[in-house]
Amino acid sequence: MAKSKKTVAAVDVGTTKVVVVAGQLGAEDRVEILGIGTSASAGVQRGVVLNIEEVSRAIDTALRQAEEQIGTEIDEVYVNIVGQQLKTFSLKAEKYIDNENLVTEADIEFLIQKVKKAELPQGYKIYHAEPQLYKVDQEGECADPVGMKAEHLEVEFKLLVAPETYERNLQLGFERTGIAVKKAIVDPLASSEVLLTEEEKETGVILLDIGGGTTKIAIFQEGVLRYSSLIPFGGNVLTHDIKEGCSIILRQAESLKTQFGEAMGDFAPADKVVTIPSPSGWEPKEISFKNLSYIIQARMEEIIESINFHIEKSGYGDRIGAGIVLTGGTALLHNLNQLIKYQTGMDVRIGVPRIKTEKQWKGLEDPRFATVLGLLQMALRDQASDGRKAPVKRKSAKAKSNSFGFFKSMKEGVARQMDMFFNDEQGIEIK
Repeated sequence: MAKSKKTVAAVDVGTTKVVVVAGQLGAEDRVEILGIGTSASAGVQRGVVLNIEEVSRAIDTALRQAEEQIGTEIDEVYVNIVGQQLKTFSLKAEKYIDNENLVTEADIEFLIQKVKKAELPQGYKIYHAEPQLYKVDQEGECADPVGMKAEHLEVEFKLLVAPETYERNLQLGFERTGIAVKKAIVDPLASSEVLLTEEEKETGVILLDIGGGTTKIAIFQEGVLRYSSLIPFGGNVLTHDIKEGCSIILRQAESLKTQFGEAMGDFAPADKVVTIPSPSGWEPKEISFKNLSYIIQARMEEIIESINFHIEKSGYGDRIGAGIVLTGGTALLHNLNQLIKYQTGMDVRIGVPRIKTEKQWKGLEDPRFATVLGLLQMALRDQASDGRKAPVKRKSAKAKSNSFGFFKSMKEGVARQMDMFFNDEQGIEIK
């Protein structure tokens, strides 16, 4: 009898939403998606868990939706890590080669372990280590030196580090729902799995993820991640600006943004208005499409200015051959790609998740699903490449409901105003 396939689940815990996608690896490496769940996020600010009880309830809501479609419980998940204190470190390690001067896998593993022992700021941990090009005998560079003849090998790693509390608070939130976190993966790496091609990564590309509460920047060049940073502004700040500028409530502002908003005021029709009803007998408000779009454009230009700052700081601005791939919920804003192209001088395309599925699921081409689909693809690849440990027994939790059908309707998350914060890349050298 054939062994039954293991269902894998991925969870994107964002500032405004929680998304769960569960699936299996089907024939010809196609993904068989079995269930999807979503909920309004709570207890998360700037991508970081601040209230474990609230985020636990939001996670549980989305999980139960997915479980209803699967018909079984989820035991463990892959989850994304993000936050404004995510930092990029440059680290060099070197080794003199033995074994008749032939580089072996053991030499590469030695350098990796050396990197893992590097001293980090107090309370930080390494979430990802990306080797750059290897330098052989202080001369040529290559991506894979194994088998080459050399006396000295040197490599620079890009480390993505963040506070240990990022992962720990996520784990606590999942534990309250009886779920184990199998692996935590840095957000831009997950998104890049389904949004970027190998050619784009080789030529040089910027992955720009503008979500509800944050804007994430990841720069790939020569096939590897070179730089990553986060700006704590996203679509929510646009909603707040509309609310204040039009003197309306937050729910109405969000509706205006998504239904009628444009990123470039000059392109908005001057003769169109939308009427907003007012409570308690006040006169309805008439808001012109053009004024609405100028409010959005003003704030987006500030965010793009910050994006340009990070591109310049990375040192890779003049090595981006492909351009910018735009994703995240705010990427759906009309003409935003044109505004970013105008402000940065780079080509821009909207990132659509590219994942081979056994059957079509409506909405998966939405940029908002990029992170969770990338997580799922990485999870399925991990499952295929190594043996799985015994599954963790799902324990009962007070937060769970006894009825699969209880969590059917969702509300939009509450938008939050974010403060600007820049992370400086730091360098370490170990010998």
